[in-house]
Amino acid sequence: MATNQAKHADSAIKKRAVAGSFLFRFPDKNNAKKVEVALFRRSSKVRTYQHRLAPISGSVEEDDANPIATALREIHEETTLTLPKSIELMRMGKPYSFVDSDIGREWSINPFAFRLKSTAEGGAGEEGITIDWEHEGWEWYDPLHVKDRDEFGGVPKLVNSLRRVWPEYDLGAEAGSALTQGLLELRHDHESGARQLAAKAVAVLREVVYKMGLDAVARDEAAWWGNVRMTGWHLWRNGRESMGAAIVSALVDVLSRVETCIKEERSPDDKLRTALEVVDEHLAQRDSTVGRICESFINYLSCNVLLDGQAAPKKTLKVLTLSHSSTIASCLLAAASDLDVSLDLRILESRPLCEGVTLASRIIAETVKNKNVKVNVTLCSDASAAMAADGIDMLLLGADRISAAADVSNKTGSLPAVLSTKYMSPNAKVVVLSEVDKVAGPGATGEHVVEDNDSGELVVGWKDAVKGGDAIANFLEEDGFNGENKQAVRVRNVYFEWVPARLVSAYVTDQGTWAVDEIKRRSDWVGKESERLFGNL
Repeated sequence: MATNQAKHADSAIKKRAVAGSFLFRFPDKNNAKKVEVALFRRSSKVRTYQHRLAPISGSVEEDDANPIATALREIHEETTLTLPKSIELMRMGKPYSFVDSDIGREWSINPFAFRLKSTAEGGAGEEGITIDWEHEGWEWYDPLHVKDRDEFGGVPKLVNSLRRVWPEYDLGAEAGSALTQGLLELRHDHESGARQLAAKAVAVLREVVYKMGLDAVARDEAAWWGNVRMTGWHLWRNGRESMGAAIVSALVDVLSRVETCIKEERSPDDKLRTALEVVDEHLAQRDSTVGRICESFINYLSCNVLLDGQAAPKKTLKVLTLSHSSTIASCLLAAASDLDVSLDLRILESRPLCEGVTLASRIIAETVKNKNVKVNVTLCSDASAAMAADGIDMLLLGADRISAAADVSNKTGSLPAVLSTKYMSPNAKVVVLSEVDKVAGPGATGEHVVEDNDSGELVVGWKDAVKGGDAIANFLEEDGFNGENKQAVRVRNVYFEWVPARLVSAYVTDQGTWAVDEIKRRSDWVGKESERLFGNL
């Protein structure tokens, strides 16, 4: 009888997935100490939780592309705010589920945090918030003062949703501020490569752990460890997710080592000290990564490129590359010096930020300092990739991530350079230089984030310089629509694209030259460790 009642109760529970969006404002230039979050009081006309405080919420519909699409639709309907004009996505929280048996619902919550842009930034600001029938009012709150008590008047699990986009709620003032600042720096750093960003993420994790302090470990070790892991999850998902492969690989390596140490019988003080030492050791090891890749690269060149079936090794190495990678620069200079070869180096300029120019200047500066390094540099337009690839021995690429199938995500322009090389110099090697940390967990390339960046980086080169450039800029200032409200202009500025594994000759890493099978094993490890460390948060 009891079993039948339980089955009936389960069948009566209706499952509903929702997006819950918290709107934040930072009155003092993103100073976390003064952050406020808007909570909206639900009206008497909604079906559930009337007159309760809540984020902007709505059900995920079948035709929604994903929960973020739901969030944007609901924000616009319930406040009139739009992205990117008046809001920007600040963070996504880790989804979770709970059952409210009082109303017969199982809720799957997808939390998000958006930053309200001020009028000084061109946004609508607070004055632009116009609520619809679903709410009867709204107010700003200090996020640390939001409570799950009845007298506060929030919807069920309000704090759980909030802390998933604002982990500062649990970290304390100093540690929370360190995470806030660290995430901002990661998100807005478009100069550092994936390796440097991964190191920054680990350094932020260390700062947060240090500032959480001994009391957090001694008071509740399980809660402390959960907060450390949640910090890692946010650094992965809300820093630069397009660089997430390197970041999560570094974080799971560190967290796995820390976990091993804290499982031992130690005092809270010893556990904290050991955890910090483990992070420091990881960061120290990262400092030698480029040197190990250089060794692997020199070995690969000696065996597979310079001899190339000849009795004597080549004296000149013709190389095509693009963008700016400190790893590529170091490897080329080391090869020129250690192997006593001259480099005929062709570099694509790599628009829109022209990182290829930066790479060229770095190489030239090093050759001035070291007279034994013989390098001739030719800068080429991106459109002349085929001409630049004619007669080369090798196309050298970096990697921002490598998929489980060994496909390589790198600077846009990489795939045309590869295809040009295959046509113009069929015998040339296509070589990828990468740390093994850049191997992503399991998943198809289409599942990885595509980072669509500021179109202004392209447009600035057209205005006042290209015929018709001003007209395009004017259309864009009007959100790309013409007088009949039909979209007339769209400018895409995508930084990264995929090169299929079948077009790659070799993957040269800090652990030697890897094959596709080794990349697959590494991907599986990253996936399993990520799920183990973050899956139950």
